[in-house]
Amino acid sequence: MTQNHHTTLEGLTTTQAATRLAQDGPNEIAQTPRRSLARRLLDMLRQPMFALLVAAAALYIALGDLTEGLTLGVFVLAVLVLTFYQEGKSEASIQALRDLTQPLAQVIRSGQKQSVPAREVVVGDVLLLSEGDRVAADGQLLSANNLQIDESLLTGESVPVNKSTTEPDAAVHAGSFVVRGQGLAQVTATGNRSQIGRIGQSLGQLSSGSTPLQAQTARLVQRLALIVLVLCVVMVLTLGLRSGQWIPALLSGIALAMAILPEEYPVVLAIFPALGAHRLTREGVLTRRINAIETLGATTVLCTDKTGTLTENRMTVTALAVGSSDAPQITSLAAPPTALPEAFHPLLEHAILASAPQPFDPMETAFHTSGQTHLAQTDRLHEGWQLVQSYALSPQLKAMSHVWQFDDSLDRVVSAKGAPEAVMDLCHLSDAERQAWSRTVESMAAQGLRVLAVAQSRFTGNDWPETAHAFEFEWLGLIGLTDPLRAEIPQAMAECRSAGIRVIMITGDYPATAQVIAAQAGLPPGQSLTGDALERLDDAALQAVLPHVSVCARISPHQKLRIVQALQAHGEVVTMTGDGVNDAPALQAAHVGVAMGLRGTDVAREAADLVLVDDNFASIVRGIRVGRRIFGNLQKSMRYIFAIHIPIAGIALAPMVMNWPALMLPLHVALLELVIDPACSIAFENEPADADVMQRPPRDTRAALFGARDITLALVQGLLVLACVGLSYAWAKGWLNGGATPALSEEETRSMVFVTLVLGYAALIVVNRAQPGQLWASLRVPNPSAWGVILLAWGLVMAGMYWPWLAMTLKFAPLPNEPWTVALACGVLSLLAMSGLHWLHAQRQTR
Repeated sequence: MTQNHHTTLEGLTTTQAATRLAQDGPNEIAQTPRRSLARRLLDMLRQPMFALLVAAAALYIALGDLTEGLTLGVFVLAVLVLTFYQEGKSEASIQALRDLTQPLAQVIRSGQKQSVPAREVVVGDVLLLSEGDRVAADGQLLSANNLQIDESLLTGESVPVNKSTTEPDAAVHAGSFVVRGQGLAQVTATGNRSQIGRIGQSLGQLSSGSTPLQAQTARLVQRLALIVLVLCVVMVLTLGLRSGQWIPALLSGIALAMAILPEEYPVVLAIFPALGAHRLTREGVLTRRINAIETLGATTVLCTDKTGTLTENRMTVTALAVGSSDAPQITSLAAPPTALPEAFHPLLEHAILASAPQPFDPMETAFHTSGQTHLAQTDRLHEGWQLVQSYALSPQLKAMSHVWQFDDSLDRVVSAKGAPEAVMDLCHLSDAERQAWSRTVESMAAQGLRVLAVAQSRFTGNDWPETAHAFEFEWLGLIGLTDPLRAEIPQAMAECRSAGIRVIMITGDYPATAQVIAAQAGLPPGQSLTGDALERLDDAALQAVLPHVSVCARISPHQKLRIVQALQAHGEVVTMTGDGVNDAPALQAAHVGVAMGLRGTDVAREAADLVLVDDNFASIVRGIRVGRRIFGNLQKSMRYIFAIHIPIAGIALAPMVMNWPALMLPLHVALLELVIDPACSIAFENEPADADVMQRPPRDTRAALFGARDITLALVQGLLVLACVGLSYAWAKGWLNGGATPALSEEETRSMVFVTLVLGYAALIVVNRAQPGQLWASLRVPNPSAWGVILLAWGLVMAGMYWPWLAMTLKFAPLPNEPWTVALACGVLSLLAMSGLHWLHAQRQTR
């Protein structure tokens, strides 16, 4: 029922609202503050790598080697700064997403309807409440029109509550959702002073829990850490007992632990999704839950709305049908406007009266626009009439009715519009009339038109019936609307096909209309499934039929949930779009729920994982491309991290086992961290998407991110680099020519080994950037970040060799020409060897 207790409302002025905002603070509940600098530093020092670095620096100083201790301290500081930068960029991206996904509220200020951020709502504001909105603050109802509110967040009661101004406590509360109707409320409490604020619940926008990939990788790192711990204890005991020098033995053990432990994994797993979410915003996709990025690129079935997602949501009235059911009179409005025959005037008049006076819905806007074009010179536009009662669209009756008062008498005009079959029920048409008009509907729908029916009635008095069925409606006719397909949709559909993604269009339209749009969009031929047919299927039958369906028509929002669940039971990874209140269960159930940013309700947006800024299907496809890019680059980075630790660990371990002079000290590992971290987090994160990223089938979400095949490939890559480093070391020791060439000094040997290692490091970046079989083609793909970190690594090694102070600290020495040539040759050999491995891997994959 409608209660109208006001005619006009001024609300607060802008100045009053600003003053109250300054006095009371923003309308938000205190959330966990961002980590302070000190907290971030403390969290970082708890990580094993930093603990080892600090321990090594302390041991150097304890040994009296102040220079090495301080140098290592400088390196520790440099690694801290780099990690701070990476974490800061990641947290800034997440905070930016929080800000972008903050809800808006509709208020009346200075007599004008305004859209403001919900955090700027103040006490005294007049809130406009519409279906799908989240209530921004506690308030007192001023008017209500069939208003139902879901207060489960506060009360735990899942059944929506009917609200009216006649209740003793006609209040609405922040955090609740409007599931039906409209209303006005004056704000009485905001932020922590609201009921939900007193309860102390948090309404954070982004999930901060560990993702499946993070949990999976944490287990891998934990296992490696256990192996490292055992190995290091054994090595420290062996070296200590062998030499009796326990502090150098402990330093060697720390160096070995730092060399083996792949502590970069947690860094890349935090940075890649966060920066990826930031990239998605450039494609018009806002990320509400970071976990969704892991799944987005693995989508196998994409369920999409038609209106506004595949089409432009720019409705135009193009056809009208009136008269008798057996010989209806049809006119087209697609041509340049001419005088509309008078027989069609009542149809258009009551379509407008059955719409909102200030329309928001594109279909109702089209009725008003057409009325201004064709009825402006008539007496059928009733701006002075007052809406006194309305009956909202419901799952039981897909039609809405408005009751209008046109003078001081008790006579009322009733107008209805909705699905043709629903309006036929209201008008109590005979079976013959239903069949005849249904043929007309099918004929119009086959032209791709969205078809609605319109009816009128009269009523006397103010004792409104409970439902619109009680009115004596007269059938007026049919209205057909066109909604042009977005120009970019056929290309996006083609990308989905090549990427192995099946698209199912789900719409409330007639099957014939849906099939025309599906053909225009480029959906592959398939069966159509109607809502009535779906209701007759049990879950097993639905699972059996859906693999053959491309269009679901005349579908109610609650049926979307069954479709999602049936697809998931069939093993599909489902991405689902939605915009209405009743779409929320399906959005939550889908692996990735995508809400509409322009026309979507707050309920849908908060249930979804992603929000489309422009409501465009092509943006989802671009988002899938970005999701695949993020996952692919994450795999490349993790393969590189594992591989680079193999030669580093070998250089640290071999001298301990063979009782040679140590080549790798904690100082050197810290130096290498300065080049490994940027490579894994910056170079690979900035890697462009592979050319065939949308020509591959979706990945198996059950498969490990870094499985046995990847580990084996990375292990062999690392061993190849280690072998080339070993070859360089053997030449430096004079073992390859029978001692004909004198062995190099310990410092020159270390320099030669590090030159070969850095070249191998560069080779690993180059090789892991490329897809199997595309190594040389990948060199033409621009990635300035990758080449930048390679030059950084080269510059650090050169500085270590030729800057006397640093050379003395690192125990490096400049190389003569011949060792330089051999070191370069060994580095090039590692690239050639990995190129061969890359080719073999590609051949194996093509079999």
